[in-house]
Amino acid sequence: MIAGIVLAAGKSERMGQPKMSLPWGDTTVIGQVIATLVHSGLGEVVVVAGGGREDMEQALSYLPPSWPVHLVFNPDFVAGEMLSSLQAGIAALGERVEAALLALGDQPQIEGRVVQDVLDAYRQIGAKLVAPSYQMRRGHPMLLDRSLWPEIHALRPPQTLRDLLRTQADQIYYVTVDTPTILQDVDTPADYQKFRP
Repeated sequence: MIAGIVLAAGKSERMGQPKMSLPWGDTTVIGQVIATLVHSGLGEVVVVAGGGREDMEQALSYLPPSWPVHLVFNPDFVAGEMLSSLQAGIAALGERVEAALLALGDQPQIEGRVVQDVLDAYRQIGAKLVAPSYQMRRGHPMLLDRSLWPEIHALRPPQTLRDLLRTQADQIYYVTVDTPTILQDVDTPADYQKFRP
């Protein structure tokens, strides 16, 4: 089974308000990310929250109850590092999970076809790390095989996920995509107005 981890523990400082619950089409920013992952067939989706936990709980309450989604709180979110949220997300996954698809909660433009391409590459090639690439730039969602999780758990600040990616550079399989959405975060009000449907 492949599970999804959605990192949504940021403080939304540049947005000026909690961005995960902002409207996005007929759902919210975080709701759109989760919907894309669930519809891609992931067996489980863990959402890692930090600041604005109550706001996140409310946003998730509107999702269909049949969706395999649960919320995890990262107590170290104040440090603002992605690493502790990733570690919290991995720790919450069940024993049957073979790999984790890492997505960002502020990338509601995530496309199902990109998710599927990353999942297909993992299943067909068996690479420990699979990442989409647009014009030679790595983006998200990124797939991390279970064999990498102990190394991820062993990382300590100021180390980041990039340190793992450097040590595993020859293990990364890149899926070339034709969309810049793998690089586009919704960080500011201008981003939100530019990208929202």
